[in-house]
Amino acid sequence: MSEGSPIIRFYRGSAIIGTAPADPETPLVEIAEHAGVTIPTSCTSGNCGTCLVRLVRGTVELPEELPPGLDEDLVADGGILTCCLYTSGSCDIDVIPPL
Repeated sequence: MSEGSPIIRFYRGSAIIGTAPADPETPLVEIAEHAGVTIPTSCTSGNCGTCLVRLVRGTVELPEELPPGLDEDLVADGGILTCCLYTSGSCDIDVIPPL
């Protein structure tokens, strides 16, 4: 990672468990794998919600119509689906999803 490049930091609660460079063409779940972080998936299309995590800091582009595995309440609590969402900037992501 070059200095100043956007990175994704993965946490479990307050403990950092991995980092990897942000890539606007790679889903967050694959970036997590590059960081050595396993996020469970099932459908890989945003339908089931298995890959739900919490966005703590940063921006993830949400589609105009939310995927079935995500709703407005989850989004309000920072919920994002890592299988089908992307970011080009730095983010902090807690692998513990909003409840």
